[in-house]
Amino acid sequence: MQQIKVLHCKNCFFWQVFYHPFIPSFARRGKRKVKWLLQCTVVIFLTIYFSSNVWAVEKILIAAASDLNFAMNEICRDFEKTHPGIRVEVSYGSSGNFYAQIKQGAPFDIFFSADASYPERLEEEGFAVKGQRKIYAIGKIVLLVPKNSSLNPQKGLIIVLNPKIKKIAIANPKHAPYGRAAEESLRYYGLLDKVQGKLVFGENISQTAQFVQTGAADAGIIAMSLAISPGMSESGSYWIIPTESYSRLEQAYTVLQRGKDKSSVKTFLEFVQAKKGKKVLSDYGFILP
Repeated sequence: MQQIKVLHCKNCFFWQVFYHPFIPSFARRGKRKVKWLLQCTVVIFLTIYFSSNVWAVEKILIAAASDLNFAMNEICRDFEKTHPGIRVEVSYGSSGNFYAQIKQGAPFDIFFSADASYPERLEEEGFAVKGQRKIYAIGKIVLLVPKNSSLNPQKGLIIVLNPKIKKIAIANPKHAPYGRAAEESLRYYGLLDKVQGKLVFGENISQTAQFVQTGAADAGIIAMSLAISPGMSESGSYWIIPTESYSRLEQAYTVLQRGKDKSSVKTFLEFVQAKKGKKVLSDYGFILP
């Protein structure tokens, strides 16, 4: 058999693992075939190694008020397109519940609240980084009725007295800022006491909107950002409730202690505050501060 001359050291790793085992069966086919097989094997090995170790994706965990559901999803999609090395995971719920969860150690990096007072309190209590709180939007509430309803929401909140409306959905005012705003508005127009027996409470503003969308409620007072979202705008019609009837819904975010030293957190917040992030918020009916 013709002897094959190999320049590699026979005691090295690649010789022992990749090159040497193939010599007997491929020797007759020549050096070129063996060399080609070795090169392919090394490339595959290095590709697997670098893909699993070097290109690790950094993750940001966000707690966000439910009124941000559609807007935040869109912001995150746009962000990840331009920052492929960062993945954003968002949990939605009521601001008050998140406030309590964060104090109990919930592992979030950023908190986007529908009530600016919660981030402020978290900073004062040491659960958030001082000086990182910022108002990112001002919310609005609307009266929503299903599309198949014979009632016209453009007549205003007075329609909640109509006998056809047996259930009115609002978010739980105990921990949802939009629920408190709904109560304030009903009280402002002298309607709260008259419809108290009709009220049904959603755990958060997203669930409140679903009550109306699914027919579990005949009307609801929800965030405008949800009313104009693609799915909701097709199944319901709404009337914008005048802002003088409820307290200003200032919404703020803060960086929590877990996200303090993450450069990705800073990068994401800069994106939210930049032109593209602000446009998304504006498109969903938020007033920009």
